[in-house]
Amino acid sequence: MRRLLAALLAVAVVAVGYLALDVYDVVPGFLTRDRPPAASPVAPPAPGDTAAVPVPVPTTVASAVPLTAAAATAPLPRRAAVAARLAAALHDPGLGRSVGVTVRDAFTGEHLLDVDAARPRVAASTQKLLTALAVGSTLDPQSTMATRVVQGAGPTELVLVAGGDTMLATGHGSPTSVEGRAGLADLASQVVAALPSPRPASVSLRLDLTYAAGPRYAPTWNLADVQAGYTQGVAMVGLAGQRPRPGHPSPPRPETQVASAFVTALKRLGVTARLEPEATWHRAAPPGAAELGRVESAPLGDVLALALDDSDNALTEGLARQAAVGSGHPATFAGSVAFVRAALTRLGVDLTGVVLKDTCGLSAGQAVPARVLGDVMALGANGTVPSMTDTLAELPVAGLTGTLHDRFDKPATHLVAGVARAKTGTLTGVSALAGTLVDRDGRVLTYAVLADRVPPGVGTLEARAALDRFVAALGGCGCS
Repeated sequence: MRRLLAALLAVAVVAVGYLALDVYDVVPGFLTRDRPPAASPVAPPAPGDTAAVPVPVPTTVASAVPLTAAAATAPLPRRAAVAARLAAALHDPGLGRSVGVTVRDAFTGEHLLDVDAARPRVAASTQKLLTALAVGSTLDPQSTMATRVVQGAGPTELVLVAGGDTMLATGHGSPTSVEGRAGLADLASQVVAALPSPRPASVSLRLDLTYAAGPRYAPTWNLADVQAGYTQGVAMVGLAGQRPRPGHPSPPRPETQVASAFVTALKRLGVTARLEPEATWHRAAPPGAAELGRVESAPLGDVLALALDDSDNALTEGLARQAAVGSGHPATFAGSVAFVRAALTRLGVDLTGVVLKDTCGLSAGQAVPARVLGDVMALGANGTVPSMTDTLAELPVAGLTGTLHDRFDKPATHLVAGVARAKTGTLTGVSALAGTLVDRDGRVLTYAVLADRVPPGVGTLEARAALDRFVAALGGCGCS
């Protein structure tokens, strides 16, 4: 309980101010997810002590004050009071007539509200929470993805071995970043230093793309989404800064960009590299080849958090594929789906009604009941799966980060800005949120809201606003 409380305090306790978010006029300050300063440590509660723990929040002005700390001893909301509080929000025209909801107490798992929660619905990108649970419980969140260069068949042949990192910096890596943690300039420096003496003026270079090699695009994806920048092909190597954004598609063959960037990095160090034909790039490096250089990605847990924060479809699929291959499944989209289903079933999640065609939520024809999202989050909220606890603690923050950075900025919703966290989900006619918040009494709740028949005349922005109003109503509930 103490560990869970500490994690959820990190999720929920925040001072919001003029310099971070112009929402509260009387509570200036800024959000922090860093460890409190050493000058004002907080002692852990004694065994069995579940009282609220005050958490010092760094502030920019003396008048800033923290919000009420979350605590297991905060009063539990009454079901009838929660239903009454959310009745109007549930009938918001912006959500349409097909809405599935589950609201639960994070500490006890008690169901506080279920509305058609067992009916399968289009979950859009909230489906990524299922993938996060599967990946986080299978791969070591502290492990990294290595991009290596090994000796080829001859002394002047280099083989760059892809290892899953699709966010390589073209220059030096940034040790504090997730995207661009590993740098090709650093890799080139290691390789040049390892070359035999006298150093050859020229070498040949090919890529080894055999790791987790599989199809780039799901057969159920609309390629127009790729061209519009909503996703990219799944690959096991790529460059930082080239992830897709709406209106800014990624290069269709990121491996060629990596090869070119590495040739440039070697040239800057005085070594000319001649690229071997792409037809050779699907041949594995010689077994036992000497390693000439290696750079490591950010920890997989951080990469997964970034994928959820930005709702990056291809990054999510890439992690799922690596976990699937490591678990003995084929490197295909179907293999990744089978892996997710197997992992969740192993953890006791009832997948009745769940239909998956990919692991990111982009394909048409998928369905997840709100109940399943609630069950998945419960495994993090109750501490059963520590990686899922971390996932919940790193979801986008309302009004501040990720896919929620520009939401919860209206008078009716700013109550939970900086407090609620959620994974978003958006497709044509679909809008969803699933995450955590602290209510007015200091009780931590989990919630999932799926609206998959948003009326055509309403539009995405109004549907999102309706979801924000729902979450704000729940957060403002003093329903004990």
